[in-house]
Amino acid sequence: MEHQSVSNLLTVEIKEDITSRNNAQAEVLRQAVKERKVFYLNLMSSPGSGKTTLLTKLIEKLKLSYRIGVIEADIDSDVDAKTIAGTGVKTIQMHTGGACHITWQMSKEALEALVLDDLDVVILENIGNLVCPAEFDTGAAMNLVLLSLPEGDDKPLKYPLMFEAATAVAVTKIDVAPVFDFSRERAVENIRRRNPSAPIFFTSGRTGAGIDELAAYLRKEIEKIKNA
Repeated sequence: MEHQSVSNLLTVEIKEDITSRNNAQAEVLRQAVKERKVFYLNLMSSPGSGKTTLLTKLIEKLKLSYRIGVIEADIDSDVDAKTIAGTGVKTIQMHTGGACHITWQMSKEALEALVLDDLDVVILENIGNLVCPAEFDTGAAMNLVLLSLPEGDDKPLKYPLMFEAATAVAVTKIDVAPVFDFSRERAVENIRRRNPSAPIFFTSGRTGAGIDELAAYLRKEIEKIKNA
């Protein structure tokens, strides 16, 4: 009797099918959130790039004009969520159970937990990772990608998808420039190789440099959703 190899019976679904299904549902979610006049921002970067610090500074600038909610996504811990909650805005913690990215379904459940009826702006602080989060659309209206100065100006070349997915880019920690071999010109050139149109902001959470400019840009984007 002949036996058919078990391996011949297995079905393997390629990653593109998984992400394409996710991204199709994310588009439905994006439109649903927009219809409720809520601006949904996805904040992405590597670990330690200053996401939480930048977010606290932006909240200070925006909370006088808008009702803000924050989704803090982490594999574990609630350290960042406690920091953001200290700003006075509505905050929820999302633990991914080891996953290095946020899917549309996780995003949807977090938005429902926040309750959008009393919010104008929702900010998702995504998992610190320059690879996985860029592959999965969260349903956000905008992706703000951070590149911290200590990481080096070559990161857009090494992690192309993240910078291709960016709606805008914020270079953070520019106050430590004298210590590092980092060129603004090279950084802009490398970002432009991946993304010709995303606005680029040079910021420092410690000194406040560039925060007003970034906040003003976000206000314009928020108003587009509110007035659509």
